[in-house]
Formats: sequence, structure tokens, C-alpha cells
Amino acid sequence: MTVLFFYGTLRHLPLLQQVLGREVAVEPAALPGHTVARAEAGDWPTLVPLAGALASGSLMRDVTDSDLERLDFYEGGFGYRLAAQSVRVSDGTTLTALVYMPPEGQGSAGDWSLDDWRLNWGDVAVATAADVMMLMGQRSGAEVARRYGLMQVRGASRLRAATAAPATRRHHAGDSDVQVLRHRQSYANFFALEEYDLTYRRFDGSRSPVINRAVFVSGDAVTVLPYDPARDRVLLIEQFRAGPMGRGDPQPWLLEAIAGRIDAGETPEQAARREAVEEAGLNLGALEFVAGYYPSPGAKSEYIYSYVALTDLPDGIEGVFGVEGEAEDIRGHLIEFEALMSLIASGEVNNAPLMLTALWLQRERARLRTPRHGDSDNTSV
Repeated sequence: MTVLFFYGTLRHLPLLQQVLGREVAVEPAALPGHTVARAEAGDWPTLVPLAGALASGSLMRDVTDSDLERLDFYEGGFGYRLAAQSVRVSDGTTLTALVYMPPEGQGSAGDWSLDDWRLNWGDVAVATAADVMMLMGQRSGAEVARRYGLMQVRGASRLRAATAAPATRRHHAGDSDVQVLRHRQSYANFFALEEYDLTYRRFDGSRSPVINRAVFVSGDAVTVLPYDPARDRVLLIEQFRAGPMGRGDPQPWLLEAIAGRIDAGETPEQAARREAVEEAGLNLGALEFVAGYYPSPGAKSEYIYSYVALTDLPDGIEGVFGVEGEAEDIRGHLIEFEALMSLIASGEVNNAPLMLTALWLQRERARLRTPRHGDSDNTSV
């Protein structure tokens, strides 16, 4: 009989069951001579030898060969390896259990709390694990580990997608309206390409024939246009874009709003503020929500949250910014609002989120420029 002891994130039962693909039962146990600490590189646990300590955890009995195969795939890419350890169970007796020991050299940095991790990362981890386990047999554990951060972004996007927009005029989809018969990942790097063989319910109630659809998968994104209502000006950014280049556009440098991916563990608003610092050196004021939307739903999973930020934009704040490790080279442009609308009319601004946001600002501009009682500047949160 194979027995496993879990001391870290797999103590979160929904995550363990997602990885194993079945319901399981666990019981409390502890690993003598060890303590659980926060890994130096991030918010996940590591096991540290410590005389007299007890590392709390969960014990799983009757582990199958399939369970071990799935767990090896999930853990192996990160360098965790099974080792036999003496574990103490609730009645005070000890038994031998297999434990996924952390890779050598994984430093620790203070205490780690399962409850805190569960609150901040539990749902994202479960959603991400569904994508990870889909790749078993298609990708190596090392490939999954290399892309895990991007997969977390996608997992967080799926959680946000679960809160759907209203369906008062359009069809209100039920659980069986779309049936996926086969799902595979054809390509994965910064983005992923996934193929689905599926059938869906037609408007007359019948089912469609089986069709194949490819989806270009990326995480949710945010855009934010800084606007100074006192000076009636905005800050645009300019950068090289591979998409227009791939289309054959001889002018692949685009004027845009500040934009970026929403990292796992942050809200769209937090992402907007982070990206503004990275791409323009700006600390934004109050955020005005513009819209949430799919820019190209026929082929892309990307969902964008767009904002206008009321921000003080004095002369001379534009410059060249960007995260060096991401090869970003981003130039800022301070322009009057009417100049922005002229650039849209001429076609020089051809970036859809910026155009959508500018049209929203055109509608709301008078309201935003009306002084509010108690306002002394544009930099309030």
C-alpha cells in the first residue's frame, strides 16, 4: 500500500482532487524534524529540516499507480522528488510515507501559511491545475514548469470569466449547450493555440454538427488612458508591435493607451496602476471604468478591461520607459484631447482599445472636467 504525505499546497483538497482527477480522503499527520517555510523565490512552501519541529500536513492512503503518475507530472517539472519519510499520524504512531521533497538549494524566507495561501492563491491554483493536467501526455513537466506563470494568468482569467455579463437579449447558455468532444493544445509559448472539436445548440434547438475551432489563448489584459481634465490632455504611449509587422504593415509602431497583462493575484485596477509605472513612470489618480470586452472573439480568448485615469499631466513628464527584462522600449506622448481625436480621424491611431476609450472619453469629457466639491487636483485615488 502506497501512502503519501503532503505538507504544502496539495493540502488544499480541491487542488489535490483536481490534480488526481478524482475525489480522495485525507487525514491529519505530521513530519517530525521538519518545518514548513515560505520559499525564498515566491509564495509557495518549502520543507526545512529543524530538530524538534513538526511539519503539519495531510496523509493520503491507498494511493494508486495512476495517482503517482499524475502527481509526478504535476510536481516533477519543479524539481520535487519522492522520498520515504517517517510520519506521525493522529494516534501518535508512526508509519513510512512518500513525501515530495523540495529541490536542493531552494531557500526559505520566513513562515508560510496554508490559510493565507488558500485565500490569495487557492482558486487560481485549482483553475491552473486543470490546464496543467490537460497537458499530461502532451508536454513534459519541465515545459509546464517553464510556462506555469503564464498558465496562472490564464487560470485567473478563467475565474473572472465565470462571472458572466448579463444575457437579457442574447441566448442564455446552459451547461449542455456547448459540448467539447476533444480538446488539445497545438502550441504553447508566451501564448497558446488550442483546438476544440465541439458541437453547440442551434437557435432552433437542434445540435450543430461536430466542428473544429482553434482559439488563440492569452490571459486577460488591461488598458488605461491617463487624462488630465484641467489641461484637457492625455498621455499616449508608442511602441513596436509584432502583430502589424506580421500583417505586412510598414508602420508597426503604434500609438496606444498604457496596456498589459493582468498578473495572477492582482485585480484589473492593480494591473493598470502597475503598468502605468512600468510603461510611463506615472502614479495614476482615480480610475474611471470604460468597458470590459472581447476584442476579437472569433479566434481569441483575450478579454480587456479599459480605464481612463484622472491624472496630473504637466509638461515634461513624457519619456522613454519599459521593463528591460521584457525588451520594452516605450515612448510617451503628451497631446491635447482634440489632437487625439484628429489622429483617430486620420487613421494614425489604429489601436482598437485606444479608439474605444477615446470615444468613451469624448462622451464623458464634460462630466470629468466639471470640478467636484473638495477636489484640489487630479491625483486622488
